[in-house]
Amino acid sequence: MNVPATESRLKVTEIFLSLQGEAATVGFPTVFVRLTGCPLRCRYCDTTYAFSGGAWWSQSAVLAKVASFATRHVCVTGGEPLAQRACPPLLTALCDAGHVVSLETSGALAIAAVDPRVQRVVDVKTPGSGEMARNRPDDFSLLTAHDLIKFVITDRADYEWAIGQVRAHGLDGRCTVFFSPSHRELPARELAEWILADRAPVRFQIQLHKVLWGDEPGR
Repeated sequence: MNVPATESRLKVTEIFLSLQGEAATVGFPTVFVRLTGCPLRCRYCDTTYAFSGGAWWSQSAVLAKVASFATRHVCVTGGEPLAQRACPPLLTALCDAGHVVSLETSGALAIAAVDPRVQRVVDVKTPGSGEMARNRPDDFSLLTAHDLIKFVITDRADYEWAIGQVRAHGLDGRCTVFFSPSHRELPARELAEWILADRAPVRFQIQLHKVLWGDEPGR
């Protein structure tokens, strides 16, 4: 895809329509813009195909493709979308076009430059991910009630660690906190029982798209 020299471009793995599978807008038809590349290597990653490859798109081409689905909700994801410098301008352009925009980010990169109209979904990395050292807890203070924090829980140790983070940083008083069982690693019912037993100030979620389509790419 040819990109004018004066226009920013993004490496895109795929753009597709699906149901939002998690977070605040779960269930809504949503256009997903999956950008290519990620500096992390989480042990349970289910989008390794987005680590490389993809194609260069101009921002205007991405906006046109998104508009072709005639759907209000848009989610920019990866990989790690903020690894591309052209991501924040794309997010702003999507908001300007009238979309309800969310960003799925690992929390390993700074979120300060993200347009405040965008709902930032920060996936805080647990010990079980193998990437806990990449977290940026100082950025928690930038989150508002408009944003979300997600912990993917692989086992009881992850759960205890995540609860400790919620309490230490007062995360439940800052925004909605989601706990999700790692797909195929932790039974959803087991995590639900832990949350109930502790009266944990978090919101349990199962990834809807996994229930409907499993690990099928582009869904």
